[in-house]
Amino acid sequence: MYANPPHTDGRTRPIRLVSVVGARPQFIKAFPFSKAARADPGFEEILVHTGQHFDANMSENFFAELGISPPRYHFDIHGGSHGAMTGRMLTAIEEVLLAEKPDAVLVYGDTNSTLAGALAAAKLSIPVVHAEAGLRSFNRDMPEEINRIVTDRMSSVLLCPTAAAVENLAREGITQSVYRTGDLMQDATILATGLAAKHSNILPRLGLEPHTYGVATVHRAENTDNPTTLARLAAFIAAEGQNQPMILPLHPRTRDAAKSAGIDFARSGIVAIEPLGYLDMCRLMQSASIVLTDSGGLQKEAYFHRVPCVTLRSETEWVETVDCGWNRLWTVPDYRPRRPILEYGDGHAAEEILGILSAALGTSAVAR
Repeated sequence: MYANPPHTDGRTRPIRLVSVVGARPQFIKAFPFSKAARADPGFEEILVHTGQHFDANMSENFFAELGISPPRYHFDIHGGSHGAMTGRMLTAIEEVLLAEKPDAVLVYGDTNSTLAGALAAAKLSIPVVHAEAGLRSFNRDMPEEINRIVTDRMSSVLLCPTAAAVENLAREGITQSVYRTGDLMQDATILATGLAAKHSNILPRLGLEPHTYGVATVHRAENTDNPTTLARLAAFIAAEGQNQPMILPLHPRTRDAAKSAGIDFARSGIVAIEPLGYLDMCRLMQSASIVLTDSGGLQKEAYFHRVPCVTLRSETEWVETVDCGWNRLWTVPDYRPRRPILEYGDGHAAEEILGILSAALGTSAVAR
């Protein structure tokens, strides 16, 4: 069941969706979907922000600069262990679902917010829709990998950005209600690039000329929680900076971990700056010569801007970026031969998803 169905006509009222977000990559994916849903009278979206990312440049400012309506619910839940954070989110989201009675709950990606939203919905017998279903790094030491696997098992509709994601699910015995949609982040990049060109002044603010600098980000717990690993990464980024400035928007977790470990990025020649809003980050990456990151989302954003990437991890869930020569692991000396990536679609994933949900949920919405 991989064909994308058309919209279902004849509904008497909109399909009500609760969308759960909490971290920057989810805001980016929600941006084009929410824009498309607002333009479709067949849908009503209720946005829930768990507060997992709490820095203003990584959260609140995002909605303002892209013209997204503020979340109807904002919980401000962050910090603590994975279990404690997920448990608090689960309780808060459950209360929203009991009050709003949605037809489905849409979750994105692989964060604690994703898992909490899926658990809350599944326990209330509300269909779970998982955007970015089927991704696998095959490293179960990553909390994100556990979140992906568990969320996929609870999902009623699985929206896969690539053929590899569809194949991963099939190997796990999941073949029903699986759809290949293209990638929402491709949609978002197309929409944001034009806005960034008009409204971002990040390059003159930092005194940068296009294609004369690199961009680096580090935030994953497996990199920041181990002082030895973090020091190795700092040295790796600094080595790249011998040829050009390396701009490092500093995630709060990384800033605190570096301070505790006595790592001074500036002393290594790295230009550490505060976290950036989405449009500034989009403009910075668009004009970079290279991106070094442990972020799954930025690996793809680098490709969308046709900027080579080095992934600061021992594996990646975005295998096609490596296979097609736009990305490599930092433990690998060189790139594979470069070719276009055809997996991510043409910037219309949001419309594809609305069509799928209209057909999958329309009957239950009419009957509610």
